[in-house]
Amino acid sequence: MPTIAVVANPRSGKGRGASAADEAVAHLRGTGADVRVHSGGSATDTRRLIGIALAEHPDVIVVVGGDGTVSGILPALIGSDVPIALVPAGTGNDLARALGLPLHDPAAAAAIAVHGHPRRLDLGEIVTADATTPFLTVAALGFDAKVSDRTNLLRWPRGAARYYLAILIELARLRPTRFRLACDGEKAHEAPGTLVAVGNTASYGGGMPVCPDARPDDGLLDVVHVAPLRRRTLIRLFPLLLQGRHLIRREVAHRRVHEIVVSAPDLVVYADGERIAERACTIRVRPGALTVMVPEGELA
Repeated sequence: MPTIAVVANPRSGKGRGASAADEAVAHLRGTGADVRVHSGGSATDTRRLIGIALAEHPDVIVVVGGDGTVSGILPALIGSDVPIALVPAGTGNDLARALGLPLHDPAAAAAIAVHGHPRRLDLGEIVTADATTPFLTVAALGFDAKVSDRTNLLRWPRGAARYYLAILIELARLRPTRFRLACDGEKAHEAPGTLVAVGNTASYGGGMPVCPDARPDDGLLDVVHVAPLRRRTLIRLFPLLLQGRHLIRREVAHRRVHEIVVSAPDLVVYADGERIAERACTIRVRPGALTVMVPEGELA
């Protein structure tokens, strides 16, 4: 039977990580696997524990947590031959959605560590003068980044509803961002807009498919640019956004790139729920940088 390291963030998902880890470990031990549990109390602990887990040379590392938990340990995982299996226990779980993982059944998600198959996934990278930061899902710039800022300030409600409330608050403060963009070596040009989203996967904010055609294994990033909009027009766009049908609108431009350079005087960049950059950055794809266990038939 396989040797499986379980790295858990008990505080993910407002404490759901602890119970999810218990269910995952119980199921894996029930299969006869050699399970070694590493549980920390903070993001710093999780980063330290992933190094310990990798040093044990397990067959699979099961990570219990959300997008932020996985994103925080990416530097240690990039290029590793040890696949990870994700047990979703965060607030958004957008990577789990992209991979077709069970969102509310930790035992079923953990079972993929034994019965799933490994896939090489792409990552995004946000490059600034100070650092290169990998991300899993969507980099948000403009209105959506301001919504993320607002979401982090709110303490109620929980889950996706908090994100939607932040949207309503930021609608009242709506103004365009003076983006300057350059894709794949093209000459930079002015592109004022409401938002730019750069997606390795389709959704952010707990299932909002802003980049509905993005796939995390195609070697490309999906760029969605929304032109400057009046508040009323943006409100009318939301139902299409929630259905992933906004790309049909004339105000929305979409293309696939290997790299995009973005700047704006008031630029804020979020990815995987974390504030990453300000004013200017380069966002690029790193193909096949992470091995993840997925259910049979996913990402075929």
